[in-house]
Formats: sequence, C-alpha cells, structure tokens
Amino acid sequence: MTALDRPVAATPRARRRRTPLTWFRGGGLANLLFLLPMLIVFGLFSWYPIVRAVIMSFQKTNMVQAATWVGLDNFVKVLHDPLFYTAVHNTAWFAVLALIFGYPVPLIAAVMMSEVRRSRGMFSALAYLPVVVPPVVAVLLWKFFYDASPTGVFNTILGWVGLGPYPWIQDATWAMPSIVLEATWAAAGGTVIIYLAALTAVAPELYDAAEVDGASIWRKIWHVTLPQLRGILLITLILQVIGTSQVFLEPFLFTDGGPANSTVTVLQLIYRYGFQNSLGGNYGAATALSVMLALFLALLSFVYFRLTRRWSQN
Repeated sequence: MTALDRPVAATPRARRRRTPLTWFRGGGLANLLFLLPMLIVFGLFSWYPIVRAVIMSFQKTNMVQAATWVGLDNFVKVLHDPLFYTAVHNTAWFAVLALIFGYPVPLIAAVMMSEVRRSRGMFSALAYLPVVVPPVVAVLLWKFFYDASPTGVFNTILGWVGLGPYPWIQDATWAMPSIVLEATWAAAGGTVIIYLAALTAVAPELYDAAEVDGASIWRKIWHVTLPQLRGILLITLILQVIGTSQVFLEPFLFTDGGPANSTVTVLQLIYRYGFQNSLGGNYGAATALSVMLALFLALLSFVYFRLTRRWSQN
C-alpha cells in the first residue's frame, strides 16, 4: 500500500468561536427570556435573603433602629457566649443519637418490607403515616405520652413489664434521647420510601446467585443489598447530618431548651438572639450565628463528598 492509498486521518473540526451574535442566533435570548421569571423569583426569595443575612451579620440591628456597622463584633459576641458551646454540644449530641438510632431504622424497615410478599403497600402506608401528621401535632401528642407520672402512657406500658417510671423530657439526662425518639418516628417514613424505591432497582439475579451459593439473609443484605444502595446511603447520611444540625422544632416545643439548657440547640439559640432579647432582638448576632452554621455545614458537605466520592463510584 502506497502513501496515497492510505486513508487520510480525519482532522479535528475547529471549534467555532462563541460570540454574542452566535449566542443570539442559537436561541440564547429566547432561553434567557424563558428563564428570566424563575431567575427573578429565585433571586428575590433565595439569594437576596442570603446576601442580606451576610451583610446583617456585620451590623448591630434590631430591625427597628438604624443599623450600625460593627464588623466582627457579632461573631466575637457569639463565640464568647457560654450558651453557644452548650448549644453546639447539644446539637452534636442530638446528631449522634439520631445517626445511631435514626439512620439504621429506615434501612432495616425497608429491607424487611421488601421481603414481604403480601400487603407491602399497607406496610408502606403505615411507615409513611407519621410524615403526614403535622409536626406540631405530633410533638404535642408525644408530649402527652411523655408524662413522667406512673400513669403516663409510656410509663404505664413499660410498667406492664416491670420497667419505669421514667422522667422522659422532665430530666436533663433523658430529655435529648426522648426528643430523638420522637424525631426518628416522625422522619423515618420518607427515608423508608426512598430505600424501598432503590431496592426495586436491585437485580433479582444477584439475590438468586447469592442464594445458590448458600448465603443467608444477613449475608445477602451485607454483600448484595448494601453495596447496591451505596450511593443512596451516602446521600441520606449527609442529608441527615445536615437536618439534625438544624433541629429546632422538637426541642422548642418539647422543653424550650430545658431542663437546665440540656436541649438548647444552635437554631434555638439563633431564635433567642433574634426574638427573645431586647426590643426587636439582636438580629446581628442571630445572623452571625446563622452564617457560622451555614459555613460549617458547607465545609462539612464539601469534605464529606471529597472523602466518599471514590468509594461511592467503585
């Protein structure tokens, strides 16, 4: 074969230079007009409050009097508040308890329901039912259940087997685990549905092959189910960490931070700065603590995804 007979290699096509004229002719202006209402709404109700909060964190303001620029004084004030470290400790303790008890419960429930051949829809509806209950109603209902007297609902039930009575939310040691129990009950249903949907994508052939190899139910879960749900488990883990770091409703309605500040969380401290201080509250300190929390969660998410990126893809 001569050089003339050889096929000529295709030369890479030169990339067209992007200019405003080509952008306009390609429909860029029409796309922008379609996106403009969404961008305006998103900017007004999402980005503007974020930017306004960051600016306010460097100001001393109660939204009544004129704001004054104080620089980093709000951050220094928050860091020197003894209640700040109590709130951080309580929030971290809530997150740890929620991960220990609340993270595996939806997965176990979803795996058990996926093994049920009949009435799976009924079990799914029952698992999701707590999510439908309004959060305030659920907390008030459980607050009634947590009556510390021997005639309380939970103490009566436990008394049938010779346990209790327990102080529940009336005691500084029992208050946070009691709140975690209710929060797990209230939020597990949505995660159960997510896991059930993910389990439908697991190939049945994998379970059949494991069963042929003589694998028990626990080995099938460990070697088939969990690896197939790896990506979902990583996402739900970071979402739960972020959600538990912003817990407010349950401690606020159950104990209002008590007893003895044992359930004060970071978001509840933000609320106290903003609405329970002097006239109009100290919104500068409240937004400063909010910015600190947002930066911490952003950094935590970044580090988490960097550490788990390779493991989630393998």
